[in-house]
Amino acid sequence: MNNIWNERYAQEEYVYGKEPNEFFKRELPKRQPGKILLPAEGEGRNAVYAAKLGWDVYAFDSSSEAIKKAEQLASENKVEIKYMLSSFEDSDYPNAFFDLIGLFYVHTFSRDVNHKKLIRFLKPKGTVILEGFSKDQINNNTGGPRKIEMLFSEEELQSDFAELTELKIRKKNLHLNEGKHHQGKSSVLRLIGQK
Repeated sequence: MNNIWNERYAQEEYVYGKEPNEFFKRELPKRQPGKILLPAEGEGRNAVYAAKLGWDVYAFDSSSEAIKKAEQLASENKVEIKYMLSSFEDSDYPNAFFDLIGLFYVHTFSRDVNHKKLIRFLKPKGTVILEGFSKDQINNNTGGPRKIEMLFSEEELQSDFAELTELKIRKKNLHLNEGKHHQGKSSVLRLIGQK
């Protein structure tokens, strides 16, 4: 898996662009900066955006090529991010450490296990913001895994994040424009919840 992502991120261009995810861009400024974790953060577009808003940014990814590009993007923007080379399985932070966890197009085979693990790292009253492809995305050829079990349903996310209060999950059809791998008509789920 790491080799696939290293291959994708090794090219010079930023394959998902340098701009943050639109949903994240809209939601993050509504919150007081604190410590944020961005798992599977790729080339750093969301991490750099958060750092520019004054957040203390932590991120991890299994691709060393992604991290190189994220650090380059952070340097260009004169911000710092704490970026670790790690898989979900190996990622480890103190319990109740983060004020916010942001998950953007993070699709794994161990979805439920990974989501529940992340909640442990979240402070009481901490927030999760997530955007990812719904199972309907299998009918589009505009990005995301081609295995339906890796895509999200509202019920799965409801179950994964059942511990959170004020859980809002919305399905949206939108036109993605996030680099060449997320382009065009897409079916996504957006989630916000508080611990």
